[in-house]
Amino acid sequence: MANLKEIRNRITTVGSTMQITSAMKMVSAAKLKRAQDKITQMRPYAEKLQEILENLSQSLDVSENAFGEIREEKNVLYVAITSNRGLCGGFNNNINKLALRLSREAIKNGKSAKVLGVGKKANDYFKNLEIENTGDELPQNAEEIWNNLDFSNAGDLAQKLMDLFTSGTYDKIVLIYNKFKNAAVQEVQEEPFLPIQMTASEGDSNAADYIFEPNKNEIVENLIPNSLRTQLYKALLDSNASEHGARMTAMHKATDNANELQKELKLSYNKARQAAITGEILEIVGGAEALNS
Repeated sequence: MANLKEIRNRITTVGSTMQITSAMKMVSAAKLKRAQDKITQMRPYAEKLQEILENLSQSLDVSENAFGEIREEKNVLYVAITSNRGLCGGFNNNINKLALRLSREAIKNGKSAKVLGVGKKANDYFKNLEIENTGDELPQNAEEIWNNLDFSNAGDLAQKLMDLFTSGTYDKIVLIYNKFKNAAVQEVQEEPFLPIQMTASEGDSNAADYIFEPNKNEIVENLIPNSLRTQLYKALLDSNASEHGARMTAMHKATDNANELQKELKLSYNKARQAAITGEILEIVGGAEALNS
């Protein structure tokens, strides 16, 4: 009977776990809907603005556009965008592994590479890796951006990254994040942030010719930084939607697995209970026969 009690306890434990994973799935589904709406509305605007930015940069020299300066890549910064919480499958691990691989490849090629973790899971992963230590000159508490994700907070982080580039601290900054496709699919992206990438070569006939109003300097001073802020905000929204999609999928699978395990345990319990009852009946019959004899 001790075996039956143990199985009953396991059935109860699995049932409690299944309730938790099912609740987490529903919470993630509700959050996913809001996050998905934000990124689907933001993405066309951000992509068009990025296209304009890349075309515009072709007509500017370094004195007019410090964010497009191509330098020898001696110092590289990888911005690993993860979540603050786990239980979302390989969502965080895929980002951390790619950032680690890229930084090690850069160091192997004679460059200096560091990783900025936007999210607790990235910071926890890299804090004990000496060569990837973010250092004192990088933005602190970047993981707190998830506590209140909006354009203002994303803009503050983007400004710090722009300052690190224009000051010469880093010659290249790359964003690494999960791009949202649907609830079950997230694509890991390695996206250059600075310097601004050119889409066409100089003199390309397909390059757009812009008329600047009220004047070129005012447009450039406002458009380029805002475009970079928008690019980072889009990456954060993509990552946010991907996190909820990954967690919803992971919790759905966990709930299904718990349900299957509970069925197996109930079957084992019934078999053990039947065996115990049969054993008791045999003992009674044996005792009766012994008395009759």
